[in-house]
Amino acid sequence: MEFNENIKTELERKIKELEDLIAEKGVGAKQLKKARRTQRNINLAVIVGSLITVAGITAWAVSSSRHED
Repeated sequence: MEFNENIKTELERKIKELEDLIAEKGVGAKQLKKARRTQRNINLAVIVGSLITVAGITAWAVSSSRHED
């Protein structure tokens, strides 16, 4: 049983190495890298925009509650 698990683990590792090699050197590798960079930048922009929006809403809420007093 353990022998089969070792074989399975080794095959999964080899397949992962092959997939990584294809992703790095294969057809479309440059486009994939650009897409990953673009997606990362978009994610960062969304996070920063969300933080700014939350901070603005909080400041507005605090400001408007002080004016009512």
